Amino acid sequence: MKLPQSLFLAVMLLFAVGPLYSLVKISLSPPAEVMTAHPTLVPRHLTGQHWKGVLAGGQLTRPLLKSLIVATGVAVLSLALSAPAAYSLAHVSPRWRYGLLLGLFLCRMLPEVSIALPIAVVFLRLGLMDTHLSLILSHLALVLPVTVWILTTTFSTIPYDVEEAAALDGCNAWQTLLRVVLPLALPGIAVGSLLAWLFSWEEFVLSTYLTLSEKTMPLQVYYYLYQGNWFVTAVTATVMTLPVIVISAFLQRYLRETNLSGAVR
Repeated sequence: MKLPQSLFLAVMLLFAVGPLYSLVKISLSPPAEVMTAHPTLVPRHLTGQHWKGVLAGGQLTRPLLKSLIVATGVAVLSLALSAPAAYSLAHVSPRWRYGLLLGLFLCRMLPEVSIALPIAVVFLRLGLMDTHLSLILSHLALVLPVTVWILTTTFSTIPYDVEEAAALDGCNAWQTLLRVVLPLALPGIAVGSLLAWLFSWEEFVLSTYLTLSEKTMPLQVYYYLYQGNWFVTAVTATVMTLPVIVISAFLQRYLRETNLSGAVR
């Protein structure tokens, strides 16, 4: 690897790891090492008092569980709804396909604040305020255009000869999608599910309008930040980051190019 490439990767790694390192450092540092004019880059003393205070209070369990349920539900439902739509769009002529995808993205470009209040009014009338279902359905409105676009692009790269071979073997459209196309589209499915999960996991505006008592993790982080407690905020933000790292690492095996030439043979 050449020196410019190494420097570029080192700078990108610094930008990616730097904020996470700062969160972990503040969460494990005594107040005297942080609340000073010249804080040290490497902590001289480590303490677990901030973590003990947050975990002993039990105020993270319910927000963490709620965000995990909502984000997982959004990821699963977005793939279940977007896969058939993307599979159909992949077989439409490019002119119509791009027009339909552009229409989906125009809906996605609306500011979240402009749709949050109408969505909250609808769910209030339906009696779904402050429920997991209301958050899942509202987050789907933001996630579906992205997952449909990703899966449409993925399905478009799969050779049509594969589907013709499946049809000759007696598969109908649904069997071809489930048994042939989806296994070949695992990289795109992994990317779509990861983005859907992340969009829901970090969503703040809709959660603010649809949550009355039981907070989500972004609202819990904002609650501690509004109180001005840096150390508790750092602990909560670190806990919120850990599932992202775990899920990203788990999906890394699928975030690779798939060799489709063997499938055609």
